[in-house]
Amino acid sequence: MAVEEPNYTLVQSDPDFELRRYAPYLVAETRVTGDFDSVGNQAFRILAGYIFGDNRSQTKLEMTAPVTQTTAEGTGERLEMTAPVIQRSDGDGTSGTYVLSFVMPAGYRLDTLPVPTDPRVTLREEPSRLMAVRRYSGRWTRSNYLEQESRLLRGIRQAGLQPIGTPRYARYNPPFTPWFLRRNEVMVEVAEPSAP
Repeated sequence: MAVEEPNYTLVQSDPDFELRRYAPYLVAETRVTGDFDSVGNQAFRILAGYIFGDNRSQTKLEMTAPVTQTTAEGTGERLEMTAPVIQRSDGDGTSGTYVLSFVMPAGYRLDTLPVPTDPRVTLREEPSRLMAVRRYSGRWTRSNYLEQESRLLRGIRQAGLQPIGTPRYARYNPPFTPWFLRRNEVMVEVAEPSAP
């Protein structure tokens, strides 16, 4: 069964990463505190409640991918309360505050998405961005993620690209998917390359 993902255009393919230009898309997100390896379960329950009908209109939304996770440090963004999961953290990355997001199905606008009843859920639009993305399989562990993040950052710097902001961890499969079949990605926004 195909799961909807955000639209992007492949700009460049490199052995260590893909350069993708994402179109704007909507997310439902929540902030949770804990260690990198366990916050996903906590946030998933909150966000799954929203898409499975815990909203004012009791509307059920289709599951999309990815679920993203990133550190909350350095975002400097205030989210407006409106009516997939990304994870971010602060501190040393082992324990801290993370932002996890579910991508919302296409066809909605911020003003047409169901209004969350849980105050921990906020809705916002991700703007169009140029993202460097490294795809990998394996377990959902901090050590696996950090290894892939390091390879991504090294690869984009070698390609002459400048990362912007905090890397994101994206998971595309349900927890029952065998670890060796999982699609994971680490992604980071990059500055527009200067013209030659």
